[in-house]
Amino acid sequence: MQVKEILAIKGAVLYTISPERPLVEAIAIMTEQDVGSLVCFAQGKMAGMLTFREVLNAVHAHGGEWQDVAVAKVMVAKPFCASPEMEMDELRRVMVEHHQRYLPVMEEDTLMGVVSFHDVAKAVLEEQSFENKMLKAYIRNWPEEKTD
Repeated sequence: MQVKEILAIKGAVLYTISPERPLVEAIAIMTEQDVGSLVCFAQGKMAGMLTFREVLNAVHAHGGEWQDVAVAKVMVAKPFCASPEMEMDELRRVMVEHHQRYLPVMEEDTLMGVVSFHDVAKAVLEEQSFENKMLKAYIRNWPEEKTD
């Protein structure tokens, strides 16, 4: 299974924010949309990625003053990106090696979507369920051996 197939299962909804916006606004969007990440866009290009990990680190680092911290100060400026043709096994390896639960999917300079660890787990379950159904149908329809 390729990343583009995971995106097809997930859907194409993207949530973004400008790096100049305050962290409190990012948290409001993440909470309202029930998402764990936002892609940060500046001048029409991806500038970084904000996840709940960076939010928690910022709250811890800035204490009671975290609300006014700009997203740009806490986002991951150069997140590792996946390509639509990347195989799921490679995607999982990259997510684990780079400690990223959310990966932007880029085709050249175009953001195609964001894949989360949850999306990968869901795709694996769906793929395994389909394979199990196919195997069970194959076993049920096993041809009888002919005896001479």
